[in-house]
Amino acid sequence: MLQTLTDLIDMRSFSNLWYWIALAVTWSSASRWVIGVPWDMVIRARRRGGVAAEQLHTLMRLNVARYLLVAREGGLAATALGSFLMTVVLLLGFAYQVEFCQALSFIAVPMTLVAWLSLRVAQHYEAALTEGVPSTEVLIHVLSRHRLHVQLVGIVALTITAFWGMVQNLNISILN
Repeated sequence: MLQTLTDLIDMRSFSNLWYWIALAVTWSSASRWVIGVPWDMVIRARRRGGVAAEQLHTLMRLNVARYLLVAREGGLAATALGSFLMTVVLLLGFAYQVEFCQALSFIAVPMTLVAWLSLRVAQHYEAALTEGVPSTEVLIHVLSRHRLHVQLVGIVALTITAFWGMVQNLNISILN
């Protein structure tokens, strides 16, 4: 019984079901919430217009202001701390072969790219606001394109993670 329980709760990251669930939830959430705007709100604004479109514009303005406020007021500190932590995790994972840090890297590195893409879109949207409020069609196009980019990053990240995890599991099972 104890052996079965130990086999079921494997603490190695790439053979642990909970890691793969966390990875799937991370990318599902990143794809569903585009710059903090739920994707169903974008679909509703596209189909109905009117109040749904106004709500989309309002939420987008609020989230862009929030993203840019954080970037401007704490961006340097967040970048320095994030770079330090990312370096530590990458070194522990790939120089010292700590599997948990490798697994964490396969989530953190692509999500950093997604955060940078989101910040870039927020800056472009703020610049567009100085020229007047973009139309709903333009906003939906920008959010759709950004979501596509997030999904592409996710597909590449999931593929690389799956291959790396498979190699790790095969190496460990061969050694045992």
